[in-house]
Amino acid sequence: YPPQPGWTPRPRTPRTSFLGARWPGPKPATGRAVPLAVLAGALGAAFFVPLSRVGIGWFLGWLTLTLGVLVAVRRRTADLPRAERLIRGGWAAAALVLLAVLAFRNAWWLVTFCVLGALGCATLAIAGGRLVRSILFGLAATPFAAFRGLPWVRRHVTASPEAGTVRKVTGSVVATVLVLLVFGSLLSSADAAFSEVLNAIVPEINVSTVFRWIFLAAVGGLIAVAAVYTLAAPPDLSSVDRPSTRRLGALEWAPAIGALTLLFAGFVVVQFTVLFGGQRHVQKVAGLSYSEYARSGFWQLLFVTLLTLAVLGGVSRWASRERSTERLLLRVLLGLLSALSVVIVVSALSRMWTYQKVYSFTGERIFVMAFELLLGAVFLMILAAGVRWQGRWIPGTTVALAVAMLLGLAVLNPEDYAAKRNILRYEQTGKIDAWYLRALSADATPALSRLPDPVRRCTLSWIADDLEEPDPWYAWNLGRHRARQALDRVGPGAIGGPRDCRRADQFDLPKSRR
Repeated sequence: YPPQPGWTPRPRTPRTSFLGARWPGPKPATGRAVPLAVLAGALGAAFFVPLSRVGIGWFLGWLTLTLGVLVAVRRRTADLPRAERLIRGGWAAAALVLLAVLAFRNAWWLVTFCVLGALGCATLAIAGGRLVRSILFGLAATPFAAFRGLPWVRRHVTASPEAGTVRKVTGSVVATVLVLLVFGSLLSSADAAFSEVLNAIVPEINVSTVFRWIFLAAVGGLIAVAAVYTLAAPPDLSSVDRPSTRRLGALEWAPAIGALTLLFAGFVVVQFTVLFGGQRHVQKVAGLSYSEYARSGFWQLLFVTLLTLAVLGGVSRWASRERSTERLLLRVLLGLLSALSVVIVVSALSRMWTYQKVYSFTGERIFVMAFELLLGAVFLMILAAGVRWQGRWIPGTTVALAVAMLLGLAVLNPEDYAAKRNILRYEQTGKIDAWYLRALSADATPALSRLPDPVRRCTLSWIADDLEEPDPWYAWNLGRHRARQALDRVGPGAIGGPRDCRRADQFDLPKSRR
C-alpha cells in the first residue's frame, strides 16, 4: 500500500559495534616517530635475537623495541593517570627482566615460561587491565591490534610531507646493506684474519639466515605496531570489568558450596592423620610405601586446587549479596573453603617433597612445587580480601607473584639445584639416574663435572655435543659460558658417549636388578 500522506518512515539508528564504541583507534596522524618505532622493533629483533638458542640477544632485541615504542608514544600516554602510567611502566620493566633471564639460564622449560611471561607482561603494559576479564581481553586484543594498526602506520609514511625523504632513506639503507654484503664477502675471502673478525661480528649468511631475519623482522615489527597503535588510543575497558547483573540466590549456590566445604573438611582431617602419623600410618591403612602414596595424589590435588579457584571466582562474581545474611553466608562458606584449600595445598607440597626425597629432584618437579605455592598464595589473598570484601587487586597481584615466581626460579637455577641434590643422593645411597642427568641443560654442567667416572662420562655426553660450536656475541649466555669452563677443566677424556650411558644406571635401578 502507498504510504499515507504526512507519514515519513523513522530513520534507523545505525548500530555501533564494540570496536567503534569502545576501541575506535587513534586518529590519522603523520610523523616519523611511529614508523621509526616499527623499524626499530623489526631491526632489533632481526639483528639481535638468536632464534635457535637462548642468549643476551633476546633481551637486547626487546630493549630496542621498547625504547622505540616509548619514544613514539611518550606524548600520547601523557593523558593516562599517573598511577596507570606507573603500573604499565612496571609491567614493561617486568617483561625486560624476564627476557634478561635468557642471558643467564638454559633450562628449556624455564626460558619458555619466561618468554611467555614477558609477552603477558607486555600486553598488560600495552592494553592495561586490572580484573580477570580485562586482562584476558588485553591478551586477545594486542595481537589483533598488530594487524589492525598496519593501515594506520602506513598512513604515517604515505600521507607525510616527508614521504619522499622516507623513501630516500629506505633506498639508502638497502644500498648500504648490499654494498657491505658484496665487498665484505670479497674482503673476507681475501684475508683469513679479517674473515675471522668478520665472522665473530656478523653471522654466516645463507638462505636460512635470510629467512630467519625476515621472520624476526616481521614479528618485531608487528609487536611494535600493536604497541604504538594501542598506546596511542587504548581501548575502554570499563564495560569489560562491569559487574554482572545476573545474580544467584543463596538457595542456588549455598548447598553446592556447603557440600564441597564438608567434603574438603573430611579430606583435611585424613590429611592431618597422614601428616602426623607418617609412614607407619600410610603403610597400615593404604598398604603403600610413603613415596608411592606421595606420588599417587599430587596431580589430583593440583587439579582440585585449580578447580576450586574457578569455583570461588564464579561464586564471588554471581552470588547475590544484597542482604546482610547473604553476605555473611558468602563470607563464611568461601572463607572456610579457602582455608581448607590452603591445607590441601600444604598436603600436595608435602607429597611432592616426600617423593623427591626418595626419587630425587628434577627441574620440572621444582617448578610444579613453585606453582603450587603460588596457588596457595592466591587462596591467602582471597581470605584477606574477604575481610573487607575488596578483591579487585587480586588478579594483578597474582600476575605479579607469577613473575616473582619465575624470577625466583631463575635465581635458584633449578637444574643446577636438581643436579646437586642428585649428586648428594648418589653419595649417600649409590643410586643415580644418569640417563635423566645427561638430558639437563648447560646450567647443570658445573655440578655434573664433579661426578666420578664412569657416571660423569655419561652425564656430560649430550651437553658436550651442544657446546661444540661457539656462540656468536649476540647469543652469549652465562650458563653455557660456565659449562664450557667446566668441560675445559675436566678435559675431553672425561666426556663419554652412548656406550658409557648403556653401562650407567637407568631410572634408579642398580645394574644387578636389570
